[in-house]
Amino acid sequence: MNSSAAHIKTITKRELSAYFASPVAYVFIVIFLLLAGFFTFMAGGFFERNQANLTAFFVWHPWLYLFLVPAVGMRLWSEERRMGTIELLLTMPIAAWEAIVGKFLASWLFLALALVCTFPVVITVNYLGNPDNGVIFATYIGSFLLAGAYLAISCVTSALTRNQVISFILSLVLCLLLILAGWPPITRFLDLFTENPRLVEAVAAFSVMTHFEGFQRGVIDIRDVIFFIAVIVFCLFTTSVIIRSHRAG
Repeated sequence: MNSSAAHIKTITKRELSAYFASPVAYVFIVIFLLLAGFFTFMAGGFFERNQANLTAFFVWHPWLYLFLVPAVGMRLWSEERRMGTIELLLTMPIAAWEAIVGKFLASWLFLALALVCTFPVVITVNYLGNPDNGVIFATYIGSFLLAGAYLAISCVTSALTRNQVISFILSLVLCLLLILAGWPPITRFLDLFTENPRLVEAVAAFSVMTHFEGFQRGVIDIRDVIFFIAVIVFCLFTTSVIIRSHRAG
């Protein structure tokens, strides 16, 4: 294992263990499961649909993550800046990008754990009917990538400010914009002001909803995967620029 991989692994393990060193991680997972259950079985009309699929479960994920993922990501760098430990971290014999990737992976793995804890929903739908588990698996992959994109945006906003509340609000607004870009009422509104359908399609292409819908149909399109990975890479690169500016300052 080369030194960079070793550094990233060390930071990831440290950050991941820090989540479970306090009750915050357990509270988050419980809240996530309760909200996911509520939106699936109550608001989503799971039983009323009388269909053996998890559409009622996954359709809420972009909106559920809108509030929960920024709550996880807001502390990544804001806390370091507030406590003054960011200077100590940046003077350690590691590259800034290694710290950024390590922190991001730890938070992403934490979100993955919360997502894995929803397995009783999969068991339930298989008990009640014969769902297409390939579609369910594909949508889980899409949900994981969606959470990663939101988290990467939260990394940027967390690096921008010492205040976790401001970081939370900024990331929520940015993630909301990525949802609304492809929302049908928004695209119809854009159609009223432009006669260029390609422009509307270009705006919709930046929407996480546009790319998440493919996974919900059970299609793992490489273009959708590339979109989410591109968002993550771009946001982590932006975070590194911000962190480097702090080091230079």
